[in-house]
Amino acid sequence: MRLRSLLSLTGLFATMAAADRQVFAHYLVGLTSGQTRDEWQLDVSQAKASGIEGFALNIGAADTYNDEQLQLAYDVASSNGFSVFLSFDMGASQWSADGITSYINTYKGYGSQLKINGLPVVSTFEGPSQADIWPGVRSNTGGIFLIPDWASLGAQGVGSKLSLIDGAFNWGAWPEANQQTMSTGNDVAYKSVLQGKPYMMGVSPYFYTDLPQYGKNWYSSSDSLWFDRWKQVLDILPEYIEIITWNDYGESSYINAPISHQIVSGAEGYVNGYDHTAFRFVLPYFISAYKAGNAGVSLPSEGALVWYRTTPATVCSDGGTVWGQGGGASASGGTKDVVSVIALTNSQTTINVKIGSGDSGTTASPTSTVGKAAFYEIPFNGRTGAVTVTLNGKSTTGPSISNSCPSSGHVNFNAVSFQV
Repeated sequence: MRLRSLLSLTGLFATMAAADRQVFAHYLVGLTSGQTRDEWQLDVSQAKASGIEGFALNIGAADTYNDEQLQLAYDVASSNGFSVFLSFDMGASQWSADGITSYINTYKGYGSQLKINGLPVVSTFEGPSQADIWPGVRSNTGGIFLIPDWASLGAQGVGSKLSLIDGAFNWGAWPEANQQTMSTGNDVAYKSVLQGKPYMMGVSPYFYTDLPQYGKNWYSSSDSLWFDRWKQVLDILPEYIEIITWNDYGESSYINAPISHQIVSGAEGYVNGYDHTAFRFVLPYFISAYKAGNAGVSLPSEGALVWYRTTPATVCSDGGTVWGQGGGASASGGTKDVVSVIALTNSQTTINVKIGSGDSGTTASPTSTVGKAAFYEIPFNGRTGAVTVTLNGKSTTGPSISNSCPSSGHVNFNAVSFQV
């Protein structure tokens, strides 16, 4: 029998008014077969330490371990003052109204269940073709706060279903095909069509996938994406943010160190050794600034995030990887051979980047700033070897850049990262 913490203190953390700004991360439960309580504890602890307040638990209808893993997730979250909510994957699996209703009723009473205006939050990945099931789900669960991702409809299409939803989540967190950067046009459109209902903005650090068994092989321009998107957050100030993702290794959008048993078959070659933990370094500052609506908030600590590919984009074949979802051009045209850096400092400064033991280094000024965050791009310029970044007298060295083709026979468009 499951024990539910109906009136626990943790429930206070999971309940909020619609006006409270909150940050969540998209978590793929479908990758957690056999995952232990300790592993859930580590994920929750790391997320919470970064300023993330909850996980959107993406679940597929066919995964037999959902019950075991969801109970662990809800229990661990309850023990840590952390929030979770169900996100039904209706793009990659077939959910019935009865199945959705059953899961909501099972977990809505847990203290860690995120609630808005007293109602359990429910989300989706896609599923607009089943939009008509939700009134019945509301009735059979005693009420929900529905924030679906129906991004395939576009903002106007989502607006046409406004009576069915309580808010909307926009999965569009990457530049479109053949675009180096993304604008806030889609975010503005969502805010407009929602007519005051909450907007959950998607924010992601990176995207690269090469999984032919799923017909997926593209790279979305990510050289400046993590900085650009957080700068846009401070412009849009949405009611909620969902980081995409915590652990989708197959799409290179993760913000932690790869967990071997969670890596989907076929992605090992471009994920193993490509740690994304450092992307979390900037989160406490950006999340604090977002909540305050002011980029001048205090810095938790000075330092920098560094990320880059470990080979030039044209060192060998692109492996058929295209530039952006639905694109036709080579991915090699969608990325620059650069070391990307976000520095957090109380006063603007230069950085020095060395590539290889014989390099005297390149001193660089920021190309863009917001508040106490500055973004830098330093070209490879043909240099190879370990990458050393120096900021305010502190240096850290990361993985080497090479002019050799990876063992796969084609370019790996994923990035490594490290923290200064």
